[in-house]
Amino acid sequence: MTTSSEDVLLQVSQVRYKKGDGTLYVMNERLAWMLDHRDTVSVSHRYTDIKLQKISPEGKPKVQLQVVLHDGTTSTFHFVNRLGQEAQIKDRDDVKELLQQLLQKFKREVNKELEEKNRLLTENPALLQLYRDLVITHVVTSEEFWAHHAVQYTQKQLNQKQDIGVSGAFLADIKPQTDGCNGLKYNLTADIIECIFKTYPAVRKKHLEYVPHKLSEADFWTKFFQSHYFHRDRINAGSKDLFTECAKLDDQELKKDITCGIEDPLVNITEFEDTTLDEGYGTGIEKSGTSQSGNMVHQNMIKRFNQHSIMVLKACQQHTYEQPESPSQINGNINSEPQSNVKKLRLQEKITYEDLDATSESNNVSAPQLSLSRVDRYLHGPMPDSSAEGLTGEQLLGSSMKLGREAQSWGVLQRHNTTLVNPASAVSALGELTPGGALMKGFQEESLAQLVPPDLEKELKNLYMSMCELLRHFWACFPPTTTTLEQKAAHMHEALHRFHSARLKPFEDRVLREYSPLSHNLTSHLNQLLNAAYRKFATWQQRKMQILR
Repeated sequence: MTTSSEDVLLQVSQVRYKKGDGTLYVMNERLAWMLDHRDTVSVSHRYTDIKLQKISPEGKPKVQLQVVLHDGTTSTFHFVNRLGQEAQIKDRDDVKELLQQLLQKFKREVNKELEEKNRLLTENPALLQLYRDLVITHVVTSEEFWAHHAVQYTQKQLNQKQDIGVSGAFLADIKPQTDGCNGLKYNLTADIIECIFKTYPAVRKKHLEYVPHKLSEADFWTKFFQSHYFHRDRINAGSKDLFTECAKLDDQELKKDITCGIEDPLVNITEFEDTTLDEGYGTGIEKSGTSQSGNMVHQNMIKRFNQHSIMVLKACQQHTYEQPESPSQINGNINSEPQSNVKKLRLQEKITYEDLDATSESNNVSAPQLSLSRVDRYLHGPMPDSSAEGLTGEQLLGSSMKLGREAQSWGVLQRHNTTLVNPASAVSALGELTPGGALMKGFQEESLAQLVPPDLEKELKNLYMSMCELLRHFWACFPPTTTTLEQKAAHMHEALHRFHSARLKPFEDRVLREYSPLSHNLTSHLNQLLNAAYRKFATWQQRKMQILR
C-alpha cells in the first residue's frame, strides 16, 4: 500500500470486512481497509463523505464499528483480535476516538466550503440557474460542476476581491472573551490575521516557519497573544519566547529604512526624536532612573508610531500608479540638487496643471496657432448659397448640360407610357397580399417576440445558456489528442444526451402542448446545435474504429 501522499495515523490489524480479514488504516483524509496479502485498497471512504459512525452495544459478542455515508450506504468493520474481547474493544475504541476527531475537523471544513459555495451561488444568479439546470437534473455531478463549470465565476470573485486597509485600532477591536477558567479566548478571522501580517511582517515570517510543521494554527496565535512582543508596552521583558527575535527584526528594518530614506523631500523620516522643551519632556534619556523608564516607554511608543507610518508609506507606494519623473530625477539622483530646489520642484508639480495653463510657461511651449484663410467659414460653416463659389465656368457649364440631358430623358419616358401594371390591378394585388387578404389567410400580424410570454422567454434563455456551457466543454475536447480528452469528450456526449432528455425534451413537449405554433421555431436552433455535436462525436468514433482496425 502506497502512503507517500498520505500519512497513516493509526493502523489496526485483524479487522474483518465482509468475511475477509485485513487491516484498517486511519489516514489524514480517508479511512481505508485492505485485505491481507494484497497490495490494493478494497474499501476507501473520505472523511468528507462520512456522515457518522456507530459502534455495537456493550454485551454483544461481536465488536463492530459502522460508518454511515451521506448517500445512505454503510460499511461495517468487525474487530477480531486474537487476544480476546478486551483487546478487540480497545482497538475499536482507538479507531472510534481518532475517527471522531477527524470527522469533526473535516465537518468544519465541509461547512465552510458549503458556506462559500452558497455565497457564490447567491451573488451570481446566472451560476445559480446553471446549477439548477445541470446539477439538480443530474446532468453533471456536483463535483464536476464546481471543478469545471464554475471556475470562471470563482476566478472572477478572486479578481474582484479588494485589498482592505489596516485600521489603526484593529488589535483593540479584537475583544477577547473569557473561557470560564480564568483564560481569554480570541476569535480571529482571515481579515484580522492578514492585518496582523501587514502590521508585523516579522510575525508573517514566523508563521511561515512554524505553521504547520512545528506548531498548529491555534497554538501559534496563542503564543503570539501571550508574548512580550504583543504586550511590550504593558509588561516588562520576561523569559524568551517564540517572538523574541521579532522586535530585533523590526529595529533592523527600521534602521534600514532610515538609512536608505525615500526620494520624497516633503516626507521626513530621519528625525525620530522630540525636541526637549523643559525638564522631563522629550525622548532623550535622562540621568535619573524614573525619568529614564518613563522616557523609554514614550520612546518605544513613538518608534512604533513611526514604524507604522513607514509601513503605510510602503503600502501606498505599492498600490499607487507611477508618478511622472521630475526634471531632477531625469538628470540624476534627486539628492544631487539642493534640498530647497527639489522641494520647489515637487510643490510646482503638485500645483501646476499644464492643460489648464493658458500661457504654458512651465515648459516654455507655445500653443499651436491656427492658420485660417476665411475665418467666417471656420466660425459658421458652409453657407447654403456658397456651394458653387469654388466652381469654374467650365464646371458650371458641364453641370447645366448634364441636368438638361436628364430632364430630356424623363420627358421621353413619359411620352412612351412605359406603365407595366394598371392602377386597378396594382390596388387589387396589394389588397390580396395585405394581412387578412385572400393570399394571407395564415398570416399572424404579431411577431414571434410578441407571441412568446416573458416566463417562456426566460426559460428558453436559461436552456440556451446551460446548453452552451455543455457544448463549450464538449468542443474544447477536439481534437482529442490525449486519453483524458477522449474520456472527457465521451463524458460530455453523455451529459448532452442527459440534458436533452431531462431539460430540452420536456420544454419541447410543454411548448407543443401550450403554444403549438411556436414549438418548431423556439427549439429548432437548440436542436441544430445538439445534432452538430452528435454528428461530430459519431464521426470521431467511426474514424477511431477505422484506425483500430
